[in-house]
Amino acid sequence: MSHSSRSVSPQAKSPHAFRTITEAADEIGVAAHVLRFWESRFSALRPMKRAGGRRLYRVDDMALLRGLKTLLHDDGYTIKGVQKLLKDNGVAWVREAGEGVPACSVTQPVPVETEQVAPTSPAASQPVSVTHDRPRPDSARLQAVLARLQAANRRIEDVLAA
Repeated sequence: MSHSSRSVSPQAKSPHAFRTITEAADEIGVAAHVLRFWESRFSALRPMKRAGGRRLYRVDDMALLRGLKTLLHDDGYTIKGVQKLLKDNGVAWVREAGEGVPACSVTQPVPVETEQVAPTSPAASQPVSVTHDRPRPDSARLQAVLARLQAANRRIEDVLAA
């Protein structure tokens, strides 16, 4: 019996079943070599390894992978940025980022700021409007807290509704 004939599609597997690297990569939507690379960059990502080095991803590993993909691919964070988020906010926060709540989601747009430019000419003393396409470093922490609070609020509402 060949390996491919024993493979079960991720949809047919229990949500709690372990995933091979191929199944995990397919489910997350990235190539298997990307998962191997992420393992080298994120110490929190440690799938089980069987004899011969075959990786098996647990439920928590899959949640972390979804969070990493959301932050890296959807929210545009860099590897270093996600490493900092892991350090500052913890693994659970990154897992929650992959649960459908964008890690950088804000209910209101980031406001336009006014910055004063050093007066070197008459025009330079006028305020300059600056918009930030990406979250500013000082707002990233607030957005992380907001995302965690929104996730906690959803869990509370689910418990109260039950």
